[in-house]
Amino acid sequence: MSDQSWDQVWTNARLATMTEGGAPYGLIESGAIAVKDNRIAAIGPAAHLMASGSVARAVIHDASGRCITPGLIDCHTHLVYGGSRAREFERRLEGATYEEIARAGGGIRSTVAATRALSEDALYEASRARLEALLGEGVTTVEIKSGYGLDTASELKSLRVARRLGRDLPVTVATTFLGAHALPPEFAGRPDAFIDAVVDEMLPAVARERVADAVDAFCEGIGFTPAQVERVFQAAGKLGLPVKLHAEQLSNLGGATLAARYGALSADHLEYIDEAGVRAMAAAGTVAVLLPGAFYFLRETQLPPIDLFRKHGVPIAISTDCNPGTSPTTSLLLMLNMACTLFHMTPEQALAGVTRNAARALGLPDRGTLETGKQADFVVWDIAEPAELSYRFGFNPAVEIMQRGVARAAT
Repeated sequence: MSDQSWDQVWTNARLATMTEGGAPYGLIESGAIAVKDNRIAAIGPAAHLMASGSVARAVIHDASGRCITPGLIDCHTHLVYGGSRAREFERRLEGATYEEIARAGGGIRSTVAATRALSEDALYEASRARLEALLGEGVTTVEIKSGYGLDTASELKSLRVARRLGRDLPVTVATTFLGAHALPPEFAGRPDAFIDAVVDEMLPAVARERVADAVDAFCEGIGFTPAQVERVFQAAGKLGLPVKLHAEQLSNLGGATLAARYGALSADHLEYIDEAGVRAMAAAGTVAVLLPGAFYFLRETQLPPIDLFRKHGVPIAISTDCNPGTSPTTSLLLMLNMACTLFHMTPEQALAGVTRNAARALGLPDRGTLETGKQADFVVWDIAEPAELSYRFGFNPAVEIMQRGVARAAT
């Protein structure tokens, strides 16, 4: 009997399982969810689960009719950085474009200088505060990119900070090496030489220290060309690291097609993608990660082609893109509302974008839905309908957050 006993059971809940092919949101009314050894051991109607002998020794939690969803997944962030870019925000409002600021030495480069200047401990403390804000809204898994160091020592420092955050806080942190994010000042006018450094020096060092789970790049006119990005992808492949790509944010360089050719986990931003790129992503199983915070903050007018993604069956994930220059937010709940209001997604599609599709974007099949055998990551919300998570903004209805089978009160 002891081998079959569950550790904990949440009962009397509306379970938004986010599984596909059934009721909207995969909803189970009057449901229960059982946990054993950090995994979901059983899920279904409460009347059935509570009659099981496995409940005998379990700790019982009464959800009192509240909604339970999978733990939220923020699958695209740059939250490890130093400094502030508030003055650049003012400059944009005064008429300067993002490209003009970047070409004048601002933008990413200003954050690089601030990040390089911080000690590892100082960078950790600054980044921890941002991550804690995300966790308070029900985030149980987060991706953190480097890309504000742009030399070997500083990139490794950023990735070590990200790993440390994952050890110290109740969250799974997936780390991504984004060395090809921008051209640092010491390589001004020499982008190919910088890609040499990324491929020959930075990537091998990152692989040796095992501080990255994936490799990313910025394919754009103010970033790197498809040919330069391809060199990074080829090097990542030799090291056994999956890839993803910032693509088609400001123009269409064919980055999404390139990403798909290399089996990328995701292509992100995508406001300027064309149908050929969407088809390529669909064929490769590459997830479209949309970033409404950056779209809003930059006052972009070119919408990502949501209808094309739907037409070709490309999964859509949603993320904060937490970063100091174009999306200085730590609210994934706000992104749900923006995905609906700005990108015309439904609340169910938006919630799928921060659960099951976000898990796909990180290559983590053990989470993102409430199903037997999945990691016990879920959130108890003080709401009556799952749509409230997208409908309301500026509020946080999280009551309790379960991460790897350990419950904590929301803050």
